[in-house]
Amino acid sequence: HTATLLPNGRVLIAGGMERAGATAELYDPARGSFAPAGRLASERSGGHAAVLLTSGKVLLAGGWTGRAVTRSAELYDPASGSFAVTGAMNSPRSGYTATLLPTTGKVLIVGGFDGNARLASAELYDPQTGTFASTGNMTQPRAEHASALLPDGRVLVTGGNRASGQVLASAEIYDP
Repeated sequence: HTATLLPNGRVLIAGGMERAGATAELYDPARGSFAPAGRLASERSGGHAAVLLTSGKVLLAGGWTGRAVTRSAELYDPASGSFAVTGAMNSPRSGYTATLLPTTGKVLIVGGFDGNARLASAELYDPQTGTFASTGNMTQPRAEHASALLPDGRVLVTGGNRASGQVLASAEIYDP
């Protein structure tokens, strides 16, 4: 599952193995309690990502459906408490990273596993159009890696693994 801190201080918990990965809850730290937050538009059993957008909405994309890796994406709107489908990623992805690029408001989606192979591809989600577009590839495919936004707006992508199961000790930088 994913856990995303919302602007109102609550935490959106979405997806996971329970109930086929299509449920969500809100955690209220002031009360120390959880409450149902509705059903996701698509099942997300694991390997998906959630990113808080500059609008306050949350992008949820990819992951396992329980049977396959999906390329579907959706938005959670805290104001309405609802989920809505948005454009689909170009590739199905699980075990990838998603990083908000604050200067543009776009989300960088990097690498992952498509159900058959590790991916070197990357794409950008544009919340203004609700679409994903390809961007530069990494030098090597990787999944289960980490990404961090650097102070200058670039994104550091580190570690992960490749198809052979070999753990990677390399890093790459994405420059928007």
